[in-house]
Amino acid sequence: MKKSRDDGKGDARRVWSDAVVSIFVAPAARAPMTPVSEVRAVPGKGLEGDRYFSQSGTFSNKPGPDREVTLIEIEAIEALKRDYKIELSPGDSRRNIITRGVPLNHLAGREFRVGGVKLRGLRLCEPCSHLEGLTRSGVLRGLVHRGGLRAEVLSEGLIRVGDAVREP
Repeated sequence: MKKSRDDGKGDARRVWSDAVVSIFVAPAARAPMTPVSEVRAVPGKGLEGDRYFSQSGTFSNKPGPDREVTLIEIEAIEALKRDYKIELSPGDSRRNIITRGVPLNHLAGREFRVGGVKLRGLRLCEPCSHLEGLTRSGVLRGLVHRGGLRAEVLSEGLIRVGDAVREP
């Protein structure tokens, strides 16, 4: 659900309710995603405790900020079950931040905040054969154009379950 918030300067910004519903990190490539209630985001590194922060992720040899944070809408995971009869737990999506009520595709190319942390949406996080290999057949097809968002960390801080997602 979208709503506007006035910052007192006449600048109404969009915020979404029920924004961050869960957070996951994995210590190494192919390791199970571990739920956490909060995580520190660091510019140029990503999320503390995650495989890409320590450069031990499967695709760490590809330079660039698009491995720092990944987000996915819980609605996409629910649609995968509803439309394709594929049950995928939020952690099995291999995304770091699970949101509800946030149109992530619209944040590609834009700056936004999760709690007090400023991020920049870089590009859609389309599913790949690697994800399907770690989960099950049909995940790739079921998450096309709704596999989430890759984002760059622009400011350091904590991201917590329950944090709002809003325009800066």
